[in-house]
Amino acid sequence: MADFDKELDASGLNCPLPILRAKKALADLSAGQVLHIIATDPGSVKDFEAFANQTGNKLVESKEEGGKFLFLIEKA
Repeated sequence: MADFDKELDASGLNCPLPILRAKKALADLSAGQVLHIIATDPGSVKDFEAFANQTGNKLVESKEEGGKFLFLIEKA
């Protein structure tokens, strides 16, 4: 897993909460900084892809590990 500037644990939260929390966390970051998100909702994979496309932020990594979904989003 690459380096990141802030971590958001959205485990146990269902759509749209992981996205809303990520949006809030990204607001605290500067352009180029990376947010690491941990989610357990399988729907979050498609959600974060759509979120990145809609907001212009870069989805650097998206993977599943032991039932958790891990994302790295770089702020635009």
